[in-house]
Amino acid sequence: MAVLRLDRIDPLISGNKWFKLLEHLRLAQHSGAAGIISLGGAHSNHLHALAAAGQRFGFATAGLLRGHAQENPTVRDLQAFGMQLHWLGYGGYRERHQPGFWLPWLERYPGWHAVPEGGGGPLGAQGCLLILEQARSQLAALGWADYDAWWLAAGTGTTLAGLVLAEQGAHKVYGAVAVPGDHGVAGNVEALVPSGNAVYELIDASRGGFAKADAGLLAFMRASEAESGVPLEPVYTGKALMALRERVEAGAFERGSRLIFVHTGGLQGDDRHAVSRLL
Repeated sequence: MAVLRLDRIDPLISGNKWFKLLEHLRLAQHSGAAGIISLGGAHSNHLHALAAAGQRFGFATAGLLRGHAQENPTVRDLQAFGMQLHWLGYGGYRERHQPGFWLPWLERYPGWHAVPEGGGGPLGAQGCLLILEQARSQLAALGWADYDAWWLAAGTGTTLAGLVLAEQGAHKVYGAVAVPGDHGVAGNVEALVPSGNAVYELIDASRGGFAKADAGLLAFMRASEAESGVPLEPVYTGKALMALRERVEAGAFERGSRLIFVHTGGLQGDDRHAVSRLL
Protein backbone atom coordinates (compact mmCIF):
# COMPACT_ATOMS: atom_id res chain seq x y z
CA MET A 1 0.00 0.00 0.00
CA ALA A 2 1.16 3.51 -0.86
CA VAL A 3 -0.31 6.43 1.08
CA LEU A 4 -1.00 9.61 -0.89
CA ARG A 5 -0.44 12.21 1.83
CA LEU A 6 -2.87 14.95 0.82
CA ASP A 7 -2.74 16.08 4.45
CA ARG A 8 0.75 17.40 3.74
CA ILE A 9 0.01 19.68 0.78
CA ASP A 10 -0.79 22.63 3.08
CA PRO A 11 -1.00 23.04 6.87
CA LEU A 12 -4.46 24.63 6.71
CA ILE A 13 -6.07 24.08 3.29
CA SER A 14 -5.25 20.40 3.37
CA GLY A 15 -6.39 17.02 2.20
CA ASN A 16 -9.03 16.50 -0.44
CA LYS A 17 -10.76 19.73 0.59
CA TRP A 18 -8.42 21.87 -1.53
CA PHE A 19 -9.26 19.85 -4.62
CA LYS A 20 -13.01 20.04 -3.98
CA LEU A 21 -12.77 23.81 -3.51
CA LEU A 22 -10.53 24.52 -6.49
CA GLU A 23 -13.15 24.90 -9.22
CA HIS A 24 -15.48 26.78 -6.87
CA LEU A 25 -12.72 29.29 -6.14
CA ARG A 26 -12.01 29.71 -9.85
CA LEU A 27 -15.69 30.25 -10.63
CA ALA A 28 -16.10 32.72 -7.78
CA GLN A 29 -13.08 34.68 -8.96
CA HIS A 30 -14.19 34.64 -12.60
CA SER A 31 -17.70 35.85 -11.71
CA GLY A 32 -16.41 38.55 -9.37
CA ALA A 33 -18.25 37.09 -6.37
CA ALA A 34 -18.14 39.23 -3.24
CA GLY A 35 -17.53 36.18 -1.09
CA ILE A 36 -18.21 32.47 -0.68
CA ILE A 37 -20.82 30.88 1.58
CA SER A 38 -21.14 27.18 2.43
CA LEU A 39 -22.36 24.88 5.16
CA GLY A 40 -21.18 22.08 7.43
CA GLY A 41 -20.94 20.80 10.98
CA ALA A 42 -19.11 22.24 13.96
CA HIS A 43 -16.08 20.04 13.12
CA SER A 44 -16.28 20.53 9.35
CA ASN A 45 -12.99 20.02 7.51
CA HIS A 46 -14.61 21.66 4.50
CA LEU A 47 -15.53 24.88 6.30
CA HIS A 48 -12.09 24.94 7.91
CA ALA A 49 -10.39 24.77 4.51
CA LEU A 50 -12.76 27.35 3.00
CA ALA A 51 -12.22 29.82 5.86
CA ALA A 52 -8.45 29.35 5.68
CA ALA A 53 -8.52 29.91 1.92
CA GLY A 54 -10.55 33.08 2.44
CA GLN A 55 -7.97 34.44 4.83
CA ARG A 56 -5.07 33.32 2.60
CA PHE A 57 -6.41 34.70 -0.68
CA GLY A 58 -8.36 37.68 0.61
CA PHE A 59 -12.04 36.91 0.09
CA ALA A 60 -14.94 36.97 2.56
CA THR A 61 -16.50 33.73 3.82
CA ALA A 62 -19.66 32.75 5.68
CA GLY A 63 -20.60 29.39 7.16
CA LEU A 64 -24.01 27.89 7.92
CA LEU A 65 -23.49 25.40 10.72
CA ARG A 66 -25.45 22.40 11.97
CA GLY A 67 -26.69 22.55 15.55
CA HIS A 68 -26.38 25.28 18.14
CA ALA A 69 -23.51 27.62 18.98
CA GLN A 70 -20.59 25.82 20.55
CA GLU A 71 -16.86 26.21 20.91
CA ASN A 72 -14.21 23.76 19.81
CA PRO A 73 -10.84 24.02 18.03
CA THR A 74 -12.40 24.04 14.57
CA VAL A 75 -14.97 26.72 15.43
CA ARG A 76 -12.27 28.88 17.00
CA ASP A 77 -10.25 28.55 13.80
CA LEU A 78 -13.23 29.53 11.66
CA GLN A 79 -13.68 32.68 13.73
CA ALA A 80 -9.95 33.46 13.69
CA PHE A 81 -9.91 33.12 9.89
CA GLY A 82 -12.71 35.70 9.66
CA MET A 83 -15.62 33.47 8.65
CA GLN A 84 -19.09 34.77 9.58
CA LEU A 85 -20.91 31.93 11.39
CA HIS A 86 -24.65 31.25 11.44
CA TRP A 87 -25.97 28.38 13.58
CA LEU A 88 -29.07 26.80 12.01
CA GLY A 89 -30.01 24.34 14.76
CA TYR A 90 -30.65 20.74 13.72
CA GLY A 91 -34.07 21.21 12.14
CA GLY A 92 -32.91 24.22 10.17
CA TYR A 93 -29.88 22.35 8.88
CA ARG A 94 -32.04 19.45 7.69
CA GLU A 95 -33.75 21.92 5.35
CA ARG A 96 -30.58 22.37 3.30
CA HIS A 97 -31.82 20.11 0.50
CA GLN A 98 -35.20 21.80 0.21
CA PRO A 99 -35.98 24.06 -2.77
CA GLY A 100 -35.44 27.67 -1.88
CA PHE A 101 -33.06 26.98 1.01
CA TRP A 102 -30.39 29.28 -0.40
CA LEU A 103 -32.68 32.17 -1.35
CA PRO A 104 -32.70 34.06 1.99
CA TRP A 105 -28.99 33.55 2.44
CA LEU A 106 -28.12 34.87 -1.01
CA GLU A 107 -30.38 37.83 -0.32
CA ARG A 108 -28.41 38.43 2.85
CA TYR A 109 -25.12 37.95 1.01
CA PRO A 110 -25.87 39.29 -2.49
CA GLY A 111 -23.41 38.40 -5.19
CA TRP A 112 -21.81 35.61 -3.15
CA HIS A 113 -20.98 32.16 -4.53
CA ALA A 114 -22.70 29.26 -2.71
CA VAL A 115 -20.80 25.98 -2.29
CA PRO A 116 -22.74 22.77 -1.48
CA GLU A 117 -22.14 20.91 1.76
CA GLY A 118 -18.67 19.39 1.85
CA GLY A 119 -17.78 20.96 -1.50
CA GLY A 120 -19.89 18.33 -3.20
CA GLY A 121 -21.35 18.33 -6.68
CA PRO A 122 -19.89 18.41 -10.20
CA LEU A 123 -17.45 21.26 -9.55
CA GLY A 124 -16.04 19.49 -6.50
CA ALA A 125 -15.61 16.25 -8.43
CA GLN A 126 -13.93 18.08 -11.31
CA GLY A 127 -11.26 19.47 -9.00
CA CYS A 128 -10.58 15.97 -7.67
CA LEU A 129 -9.49 14.79 -11.11
CA LEU A 130 -6.10 16.29 -10.25
CA ILE A 131 -5.59 13.76 -7.44
CA LEU A 132 -4.83 11.15 -10.08
CA GLU A 133 -1.97 13.31 -11.37
CA GLN A 134 -0.68 13.77 -7.82
CA ALA A 135 -0.36 10.01 -7.40
CA ARG A 136 0.96 9.06 -10.83
CA SER A 137 3.70 11.67 -10.66
CA GLN A 138 5.12 9.85 -7.63
CA LEU A 139 4.78 6.19 -8.63
CA ALA A 140 8.21 5.96 -10.22
CA ALA A 141 9.86 6.89 -6.92
CA LEU A 142 8.24 3.79 -5.40
CA GLY A 143 9.36 1.59 -8.25
CA TRP A 144 5.73 1.03 -9.25
CA ALA A 145 4.90 0.85 -12.93
CA ASP A 146 1.21 0.48 -12.13
CA TYR A 147 -1.25 -0.16 -9.31
CA ASP A 148 -4.44 -2.17 -8.85
CA ALA A 149 -6.93 0.05 -7.01
CA TRP A 150 -7.62 3.10 -4.87
CA TRP A 151 -8.96 3.15 -1.32
CA LEU A 152 -10.24 6.28 0.41
CA ALA A 153 -12.78 7.51 2.94
CA ALA A 154 -16.09 8.83 1.62
CA GLY A 155 -18.29 11.47 3.24
CA THR A 156 -20.23 12.96 0.34
CA GLY A 157 -18.65 10.68 -2.29
CA THR A 158 -17.37 13.65 -4.29
CA THR A 159 -13.67 12.78 -4.13
CA LEU A 160 -14.41 9.17 -5.00
CA ALA A 161 -16.49 10.29 -7.97
CA GLY A 162 -13.65 12.51 -9.16
CA LEU A 163 -11.21 9.61 -9.07
CA VAL A 164 -13.65 7.31 -10.87
CA LEU A 165 -14.07 9.93 -13.60
CA ALA A 166 -10.31 10.44 -13.83
CA GLU A 167 -9.61 6.72 -14.08
CA GLN A 168 -12.22 6.14 -16.81
CA GLY A 169 -12.46 2.49 -15.83
CA ALA A 170 -8.73 1.79 -15.76
CA HIS A 171 -8.57 1.06 -12.02
CA LYS A 172 -11.19 0.35 -9.39
CA VAL A 173 -11.91 2.89 -6.66
CA TYR A 174 -13.06 1.71 -3.22
CA GLY A 175 -14.91 4.16 -0.99
CA ALA A 176 -14.96 3.46 2.74
CA VAL A 177 -18.19 5.28 3.66
CA ALA A 178 -17.71 7.00 7.01
CA VAL A 179 -21.33 8.18 7.33
CA PRO A 180 -24.57 6.19 7.85
CA GLY A 181 -26.50 4.95 4.85
CA ASP A 182 -29.15 7.66 5.07
CA HIS A 183 -26.59 10.33 4.10
CA GLY A 184 -27.09 9.48 0.42
CA VAL A 185 -23.49 8.80 -0.61
CA ALA A 186 -24.48 6.18 -3.18
CA GLY A 187 -26.96 8.56 -4.80
CA ASN A 188 -24.42 11.38 -4.85
CA VAL A 189 -21.87 9.22 -6.66
CA GLU A 190 -24.43 7.88 -9.14
CA ALA A 191 -25.43 11.44 -10.00
CA LEU A 192 -21.82 12.41 -10.74
CA VAL A 193 -20.52 9.30 -12.52
CA PRO A 194 -21.90 8.01 -15.85
CA SER A 195 -22.79 4.34 -15.59
CA GLY A 196 -20.15 3.42 -18.16
CA ASN A 197 -17.41 4.68 -15.84
CA ALA A 198 -18.84 3.14 -12.68
CA VAL A 199 -15.84 1.03 -11.65
CA TYR A 200 -16.11 1.53 -7.92
CA GLU A 201 -17.41 -0.08 -4.74
CA LEU A 202 -18.76 1.45 -1.55
CA ILE A 203 -17.94 -0.21 1.77
CA ASP A 204 -19.66 0.59 5.06
CA ALA A 205 -17.00 1.98 7.44
CA SER A 206 -19.28 4.12 9.62
CA ARG A 207 -18.93 1.89 12.71
CA GLY A 208 -22.24 2.93 14.17
CA GLY A 209 -22.52 6.53 13.08
CA PHE A 210 -20.78 9.61 11.76
CA ALA A 211 -17.85 10.80 13.91
CA LYS A 212 -18.40 8.01 16.45
CA ALA A 213 -15.10 6.54 17.65
CA ASP A 214 -15.28 3.24 19.51
CA ALA A 215 -12.50 1.68 21.56
CA GLY A 216 -11.52 -0.72 18.79
CA LEU A 217 -11.03 2.11 16.30
CA LEU A 218 -8.97 4.20 18.71
CA ALA A 219 -6.76 1.22 19.56
CA PHE A 220 -6.22 0.50 15.87
CA MET A 221 -5.30 4.13 15.21
CA ARG A 222 -2.75 4.20 18.03
CA ALA A 223 -1.11 1.00 16.79
CA SER A 224 -1.10 2.15 13.16
CA GLU A 225 0.35 5.57 13.98
CA ALA A 226 3.07 4.04 16.15
CA GLU A 227 4.06 1.60 13.41
CA SER A 228 3.83 3.86 10.36
CA GLY A 229 4.27 7.39 11.68
CA VAL A 230 1.30 8.48 9.56
CA PRO A 231 -1.17 10.53 11.67
CA LEU A 232 -4.84 9.59 11.43
CA GLU A 233 -8.11 11.07 12.68
CA PRO A 234 -11.16 9.07 13.77
CA VAL A 235 -13.82 10.58 11.51
CA TYR A 236 -12.50 9.55 8.10
CA THR A 237 -8.94 8.29 7.68
CA GLY A 238 -8.90 6.08 10.77
CA LYS A 239 -12.14 4.35 9.80
CA ALA A 240 -11.07 3.99 6.17
CA LEU A 241 -7.73 2.40 7.03
CA MET A 242 -9.29 0.04 9.56
CA ALA A 243 -11.89 -1.05 7.00
CA LEU A 244 -9.08 -1.72 4.53
CA ARG A 245 -7.21 -3.86 7.02
CA GLU A 246 -10.36 -5.89 7.67
CA ARG A 247 -10.87 -6.46 3.94
CA VAL A 248 -7.24 -7.51 3.47
CA GLU A 249 -7.46 -9.94 6.38
CA ALA A 250 -10.65 -11.35 4.88
CA GLY A 251 -8.75 -12.16 1.67
CA ALA A 252 -10.43 -9.58 -0.54
CA PHE A 253 -7.16 -8.78 -2.35
CA GLU A 254 -4.64 -11.12 -3.89
CA ARG A 255 -1.19 -11.18 -2.35
CA GLY A 256 1.01 -8.66 -4.15
CA SER A 257 -1.85 -6.30 -4.99
CA ARG A 258 -0.81 -2.65 -5.03
CA LEU A 259 -3.25 -0.18 -3.50
CA ILE A 260 -3.16 3.61 -3.21
CA PHE A 261 -4.68 4.83 0.05
CA VAL A 262 -5.67 8.50 -0.06
CA HIS A 263 -5.05 10.39 3.18
CA THR A 264 -7.83 12.95 2.94
CA GLY A 265 -6.58 15.22 5.75
CA GLY A 266 -8.87 16.51 8.46
CA LEU A 267 -6.23 16.33 11.17
CA GLN A 268 -7.22 19.74 12.52
CA GLY A 269 -10.43 18.17 13.83
CA ASP A 270 -8.47 15.88 16.18
CA ASP A 271 -7.14 17.61 19.30
CA ARG A 272 -4.06 15.39 19.23
CA HIS A 273 -2.94 17.20 16.08
CA ALA A 274 -4.03 20.69 17.15
CA VAL A 275 -0.54 22.07 16.71
CA SER A 276 -0.96 21.74 12.93
CA ARG A 277 -3.43 24.63 13.03
CA LEU A 278 -0.71 26.98 14.23
CA LEU A 279 1.71 26.38 11.36
